[in-house]
Amino acid sequence: MVLKDELYTAGIEQRRHMFGQAGAEDQTDHTTPLNDKIQDFVTRYCFGDIWQRPELSKSDRSKVTFAMLVATGKPHETRIHARGALANGVSALELREIAVHAALYCGIPTAVEALQALDEVFTEKGVTLEPLAESAGEAR
Repeated sequence: MVLKDELYTAGIEQRRHMFGQAGAEDQTDHTTPLNDKIQDFVTRYCFGDIWQRPELSKSDRSKVTFAMLVATGKPHETRIHARGALANGVSALELREIAVHAALYCGIPTAVEALQALDEVFTEKGVTLEPLAESAGEAR
């Protein structure tokens, strides 16, 4: 039995906002003895505590999280958090720029993998980047 205190409630609401029911209740209500502790930890402390801190906006937290997942080579979580970032108001163009920026600091293969993840998520969500706004402010 999971204790549904204030942290848990805030965490499940944050997960639902970012990932829908599939990333919230479908994860937490269908745990096993193998993954029950990690799901509780993620809900309560990751999304119920850290994601609720007011010092960074939700969109800024999403940008930072996406960048860290790209940098550490976590493609599955990169895809999940690309979806969450879109839900938190991060634009497709901002996500693309984070992936491109990763080429400088993490290497081209890392950036390519991040762009492949974004391509999958953008296709799934019906998101397009046309026309692309470049740094000079001109559309392609």
